[in-house]
Amino acid sequence: MVKTKHKVWTYAGITLLVILYVLINNVNLNPLYQGSALFYAVVITLYVGAWGVLKLGGMHFVRDENSPRVNVQFGDNQKFPKWAKWLLIAVWAFLIVVTIASSVIFNVNAYKNQMTEPIVGEFTDDIQPMDLANIPIVDKELAKKLAEKKLGENPSLGSQTHIGTPTIQQVNGKLIWAVPLQHSGLFKWLSNLDGTPGYIIVSATDTQDVQLVEGHKIKYQPDCYLFDDLERHTRFFGGGLFTGMTDYSFELDDDGNPFWVITTYKNLRGFALPEATGAILVNATTGESHHYDLADVPEWVDRVQPESFVLNQINNRGEYVRGFLNFSNKDKFTASDGHIIVYNDGNCYLFTGLTSVGADDSTIGFIMVDMVTKESYQYNLGGGATEEAAQKSAAGKVQQYGYYASFPLIININNTPTYFMTLKDNEGLIKQYAFVSVKNYQIVGVGETISAAQKDYVSGLTAAGSEDLKGDETTQEEKVSGTVTRIASEVKDGQTTYKFLLDTSAGTMYISSANVSEELALTSAGDAVEVTFSGKVDNVVTVVGFDNKAIG
Repeated sequence: MVKTKHKVWTYAGITLLVILYVLINNVNLNPLYQGSALFYAVVITLYVGAWGVLKLGGMHFVRDENSPRVNVQFGDNQKFPKWAKWLLIAVWAFLIVVTIASSVIFNVNAYKNQMTEPIVGEFTDDIQPMDLANIPIVDKELAKKLAEKKLGENPSLGSQTHIGTPTIQQVNGKLIWAVPLQHSGLFKWLSNLDGTPGYIIVSATDTQDVQLVEGHKIKYQPDCYLFDDLERHTRFFGGGLFTGMTDYSFELDDDGNPFWVITTYKNLRGFALPEATGAILVNATTGESHHYDLADVPEWVDRVQPESFVLNQINNRGEYVRGFLNFSNKDKFTASDGHIIVYNDGNCYLFTGLTSVGADDSTIGFIMVDMVTKESYQYNLGGGATEEAAQKSAAGKVQQYGYYASFPLIININNTPTYFMTLKDNEGLIKQYAFVSVKNYQIVGVGETISAAQKDYVSGLTAAGSEDLKGDETTQEEKVSGTVTRIASEVKDGQTTYKFLLDTSAGTMYISSANVSEELALTSAGDAVEVTFSGKVDNVVTVVGFDNKAIG
């Protein structure tokens, strides 16, 4: 028999390895999560196996003469105890059975209905017209470049830190990217144990507005060391030891204090269908942590729902819309290849297109999901262009420059669903702007400024016909009378457009498609006219009705 002290050292060694594994990998100790259940199964197997070897001596296999079964025997022909066998069977059976029971085969309705039925809305009613002066033009890629440039302006700081992951958010009504500064290595961490100096704010609407904010130490960071590591600190000191945690995002409160917002979640079916339950807010400077249920999350927190959770739930709803055995793909739909975070009426949403399975460049509509409550809204715009198709169309408009289009933001212009995107060079710098009609992605407006691109776009819409500009039936039409002071025609893509000025509307330009009225071709300066229009953007009016009083 092995001496007692050898047994102690063996168990102590296994225990030490388990503790080190838990500390290094920040293990969730709740067995209701698949990774944790596997951890327990392996640990129990190690202890039972070590007990068997130490207690019973060397292990060997013996075939029963009267049956094909092979028995495990230990020293002195001792058999492995039944209780140990059943314990091992139980832990591994739990893992396997729950994994199988969690599959979609047994839970198809739960998979389909995890994302509740969206509220079907009218795009022009719910999506507020955006002030183009405040339209977000800086995406995540550009925000990181601008933050790196700002960090490079301070050589001493740049050698000590590197840029973390930017997070878009609204702080005191201003849309920004918040970018944490993180230690650039082990020795930099040892030299600055109180944390990095602060963070960088990049305006989402102005590429020139980039600020380095110091005085708010970032002590707790992702991928840091010992208990300064954010996940490890939260797991062992922030109440996360038995909690599912994911989606670590950097946010600022209304006073500019830095926090990490960590989503907590549970599985709705065994090890599957993760669902956000709330958030743990960790002060990035002090490490102080508070766990909030979903309904109690502070108002300044913009998002709790992980983007991956939301997209999976949208796709599950589309995949199993007709059940599990829908081999004909009837009514199936899926989210677009990309998505974007947008703000509407002060709330944060994930916005993505919906396309039929097997469709190419057309969309059946869009879905907008609140990133805190998960309340969803769907806008049916059958036959519209997908985001990818719009990107290709915008890039094709300036193909001679080799620019590429950023992922588009969908906005409301003149009650018309419109994609807006930036056109970038190979360095990722903005060179032009583009607007693309969702209904007809061949209508594209580009320009070196947002205003110029918008005018080009409105001109294209006008040339294509007034129906593209009327929007829904609730669109308010207005009329104005006056004398034409100047008028000219323009032919673009085979379509004739008229532009004119009136003496009663100084500084306003009227744009009309030729098919609005045959009288446009006969109109001259000095003629009295009456104009009907449906929208005015940046002193450009889209004409939907025209009457030349001089012609009668």
